[in-house]
Amino acid sequence: MLGICRGRRKFLAASLTLLFVPAFTWIYLFSGSFEDGKAVSLSPIESQPHSPHYTASNQRERESLEIRMREVEEENRALRKQLSLAQSRSPTHRRGNHSKTYSMEEGTGDSESLRAGIVAGNSSECGQQPAVEKCETIHVAIVCAGYNASRDVVTLVKSVLFHRRNPLHFHLIADAIAKQILATLFQTWMVPAVRIDFYDADELKSEVSWIPNKHYSGIYGLMKLVLTKTLPSNLERVIVLDTDITFATDIAELWAVFHKFKGQQVLGLVENQSDWYLGNLWKNHRPWPALGRGYNTGVILLLLDKLRKMKWEQMWRLTAERELMSMLSTSLADQDIFNAVIKQNPFLVYQLPCFWNVQLSDHTRSEQCYRDVSDLKLQKQLSELDEDDLCYEFRRERFTVHRTHLYFLHYEYEPASDNTDVTLVAQLSMDRLQMLEAICKHWEGPISLALYLSDAEAQQFLRYAQGSEVLMSRRNVGYHIVYKEGQFYPVNLLRNVAMKHISTPYMFLSDIDFLPMYGLYEYLRKSVIQLDLANTKKALIVPAFETLRYRLSFPKSKAELLSMLDMGTLFTFRYHVWTKGHAPTNFAKWRTATTPYQVEWEADFEPYVVVRRDCPEYDRRFVGFGWNKVAHIMELDAQEYEFIVLPNAYMIHMPHAPSFDITKFRSNKQYRICLKTLKEEFQQDMSRRYGFAALKYLTAENNS
Repeated sequence: MLGICRGRRKFLAASLTLLFVPAFTWIYLFSGSFEDGKAVSLSPIESQPHSPHYTASNQRERESLEIRMREVEEENRALRKQLSLAQSRSPTHRRGNHSKTYSMEEGTGDSESLRAGIVAGNSSECGQQPAVEKCETIHVAIVCAGYNASRDVVTLVKSVLFHRRNPLHFHLIADAIAKQILATLFQTWMVPAVRIDFYDADELKSEVSWIPNKHYSGIYGLMKLVLTKTLPSNLERVIVLDTDITFATDIAELWAVFHKFKGQQVLGLVENQSDWYLGNLWKNHRPWPALGRGYNTGVILLLLDKLRKMKWEQMWRLTAERELMSMLSTSLADQDIFNAVIKQNPFLVYQLPCFWNVQLSDHTRSEQCYRDVSDLKLQKQLSELDEDDLCYEFRRERFTVHRTHLYFLHYEYEPASDNTDVTLVAQLSMDRLQMLEAICKHWEGPISLALYLSDAEAQQFLRYAQGSEVLMSRRNVGYHIVYKEGQFYPVNLLRNVAMKHISTPYMFLSDIDFLPMYGLYEYLRKSVIQLDLANTKKALIVPAFETLRYRLSFPKSKAELLSMLDMGTLFTFRYHVWTKGHAPTNFAKWRTATTPYQVEWEADFEPYVVVRRDCPEYDRRFVGFGWNKVAHIMELDAQEYEFIVLPNAYMIHMPHAPSFDITKFRSNKQYRICLKTLKEEFQQDMSRRYGFAALKYLTAENNS
């Protein structure tokens, strides 16, 4: 949506499917207001019975609206029954060929992810719309660029999926950032009967860059003008949507409106609901030419085949060139040009009812067509597992695909000229969110984080981050959301996601509950050069300590840390419960060391290390608690990495409540048995991959 209302949230409304009536009672109030052409006041003050503004007249109006609500409910029930009978008589069509269709399973379908919705409209009119065949593919085009738009488009897609019954084909005109984010998201989302095609927005810039545009959308706000050239020549029609749309009904009902086009009508648009094009908003306000209030381009039905025959490309270009001679630039991007063309050619437009693009401000699971669609490779892997195996759920987790949204917030990174930059890599869930600000204060370099969240938690995280001055001041932190699926915490998958999306040659593999020493970032960059990490296979160890105190005066030097160790304020990490995990670091030697020193691998060693970005990934079979880092360090050793302890580096583990997974490990015998089985299988795999060199791992395990 462009124009006065472009910066506001817009909602699509339709007619038949009224879901969750209690949650959307206010929706019906709007349905009455649209029919009468008047706005119904929904002010919380005026609607409260105990408010001083609340009168007997308000009460009568409320009762009248409630009666109207019940009438609309009855009307829609009857229409649904009629539609059901009509569909039951129609022939079932053969499934189309979708060579690039992702086999996906829908996410959680959390209703809060549909930020809001309005189901309203003229029921009798909608009842007359031709039905869309059950397996007819609906095509949707969206221009999407950057981090924020990528996040918005996810909400749009969720709202479409929430109600849809038909296969969908999304045509995404995207820049490199949006393509990277959305390609991963859809590949990991695994929703059935959804196809995604990308079109390079950068290649289209030359088509519209000659048009001066004052609108905040910039050059991307003009790209809907060139869809007839951009989209496949055999595509006859498409629904074009802005990223800030939210659907509250089945998109097929909007698709069916194409059947109403007559004569030379090729554009379906809703009248603009602001006064922008009337030219009376302020003194000397001079908008582009438009018919009356003009049309809003947040939702467009494009009849592509007819537009091409009409030479749409030539039509809009000539119009834009003519108007720019006097207007000098567009204020509302493509919307100005669409309206100028329509002013000269009003026969092009089929006016959509206003409920198809309700231009509101921010305050304001359907039947599946292809239930049998699934990812065949995944199904094959799962079919090879023994469901009677007591560790089946552990093994299954290794093949679970988690919907992943890369760069959930804006990310910027300027590569260091000396090629020594290091990214801190970590993973977390909602209960560790409070650590983010502290880590950002301790580490000024780039950070890559994988967050394991539900849809609801992702929105909570967004609000938390946007309300934090510390987090919002940092653009070099990449937040990657991995959505919850299954019963285990996929710790190593999260680490792999965070590792894969770093922009630096080196990475510091840490955990979210550790605070690095002040200045560690610069110290590691110098160590990378000193120890020639670029040309050698080394893992630089940052010694780990811990405190049991929630309030800690963080040591500002190694000398201060040693003093706190002697006083019992700090301890070597897990000294009381898991000494083997860090014992090979040789803390006694570290106390007096002034130069880096090499240590040998030992069983159960799991230090925190700095490595090149091409190091092996973590093994996904290990989930929840236990052996997830141990296995990774073992593989580094098998690949002949040297372990070098840094003499002036340290990190401190901060106390927190035990995780759900460690509690399960301690209390569940079967959990421990399965972890032991997975360890043995991992060691056998290591022997197959690395041969004789890996035999020491079996020996070490037997001796430990």
